[in-house]
Amino acid sequence: MPESSADWWKSSVVYQIYPSSFSDSDGDGVGDLPGIIGKLDYLKLLGVDVVWLSPVYPSPWDDNGYDISDHTAIDPRFGTLEDWDRLRDGLHERGMRLVMDLVVNHTSDRHPWFTASREGDPDRRDFYVWRPGRDGGPPNNWGSVFSGPAWTYDEGRGEYYLHLFSPSQPDLDWENPKVRAAVHEIALWWLARGADGFRMDVINFVSKNPKLPDGPRTGDYGDFAEHAINGPRMHEFLHEMHETVFAGRDVLTVGEMPGVSVEQARIHTNPVNRELDMVFQFEHVDLDHGPGGKFDPRPLDLVRLKASLNRWQTGLNDRGWNSLYWNNHDQPRVVSRFGDDGRYRVESATAIATTLHMMQGTPYVYQGEELGMTNAHLDDIADYRDLETLNYHRTMVESGRVDAATAMAGIARMSRDNARTPMQWTAGENAGFTTGTPWIGVNPNHTRINAEAAVADQGSVFHHYRRLIALRKKHQVIAHGRFAPLLEEDPRVYAYTRAYNGQVLLVLANWSDHTVKVDLPEDVAGPDSTLLIGNLPDPGPAPAPLRPWEARVHLFH
Repeated sequence: MPESSADWWKSSVVYQIYPSSFSDSDGDGVGDLPGIIGKLDYLKLLGVDVVWLSPVYPSPWDDNGYDISDHTAIDPRFGTLEDWDRLRDGLHERGMRLVMDLVVNHTSDRHPWFTASREGDPDRRDFYVWRPGRDGGPPNNWGSVFSGPAWTYDEGRGEYYLHLFSPSQPDLDWENPKVRAAVHEIALWWLARGADGFRMDVINFVSKNPKLPDGPRTGDYGDFAEHAINGPRMHEFLHEMHETVFAGRDVLTVGEMPGVSVEQARIHTNPVNRELDMVFQFEHVDLDHGPGGKFDPRPLDLVRLKASLNRWQTGLNDRGWNSLYWNNHDQPRVVSRFGDDGRYRVESATAIATTLHMMQGTPYVYQGEELGMTNAHLDDIADYRDLETLNYHRTMVESGRVDAATAMAGIARMSRDNARTPMQWTAGENAGFTTGTPWIGVNPNHTRINAEAAVADQGSVFHHYRRLIALRKKHQVIAHGRFAPLLEEDPRVYAYTRAYNGQVLLVLANWSDHTVKVDLPEDVAGPDSTLLIGNLPDPGPAPAPLRPWEARVHLFH
């Protein structure tokens, strides 16, 4: 088992695995649990402490496994519960922990709970958000995240049910104490089996305004955010779950919370409130969304990015905790999004990583990020599998609202499928991911960008991540130091300091393809410094000019 200490997750690094795309052991084209087990020594070499496993539960697979039909079983495409047990044991034997994905804002419409609810079963009738129609239509004007209305009419029951996502993902009604008790039982079941915590999917959607009023109209439908995100009983529900499920247990809890503010996160993650260890916020990954939304992207504005991340760093510094991430299964690859995935792929991938990993918080690495994997640059809608992407194309392109070329450019840049192409293990066929036909196409650049080549190259993105992870364990200033921003208006340099017990860490990263002179305040750079890490050979002393996409971390005593 991993060693335990209070707040162990503050010096840990989490690695997210999207099982469908990680490693396929049986040649059916879909990744599985035995495939993950076969790669545990790779994760040990990287140095991560925790593996977060995206959903592996039985599912009709309408939304890539986030539509769950049984919360206490394993989908046969991934293996068996016995395979899960072997994965748990393999991680624990290597000193790593296993965190599960807890998706409990909604279920699949094929979940036994929903079947019973729509049929009027007394114990399940009120498990979901059902309402009669209004004026011959839905109860309100809300639109769903995946396009279209957020309500579907059920002929058998004669009412509408709410689904903030797909119609196949009906929302549970957390106002019902029986629902909350059932959710608690699911979490306790996995903890009893040996899970080490949970990432909680869109957990701040579970408290909704019970009156379900109309939202401000945005296009064809209203925006539900004001009435269905961070609702009136959010803190109550999370505290109840902590006290019932997590209190006294050595676990990690992180809540995915779109739309959460710094002020709200301070409450959620303040230990005295006993709610969550940390939250996933989305402010920094929404900054490149244009007027038409995520598929209408605009170039990165580094000053705006710094303002956002710096505010979260300073805002949670004294009583809360940050989660640190660039990538996950819902975000395009950061080296393509914010970096340069051509000439400066290695340099920009490592500079961007250094910027994040030296901040206060728990870093999350998404599979392939440590290799500098890029967007797939797919230009044919037939190559996409993501429900959100396909719905957008159908709604906007096929209806003529957006011309096809413009839409496909936005999709190629921002689609979630960019994160879901198979993990690139080798330069061989299908990147060594499968011996069969992969469920989604492999990025052609796997012949150059793959784990086998990266592990063999000490100058690779992989080894830079390995060194960043090792530094967090060695230097307490990285995990616990107070954050102070520098050069906040500089459009090319991300700079800040961390201070702890007489040590000062200076982090400098050039987010451009030009050499940049760094003008630091006189009291920042002292004579007694050590270069902890750099991403280019022969780095200069602080504050020497930064070469294109150069990052350096100096420690002052």
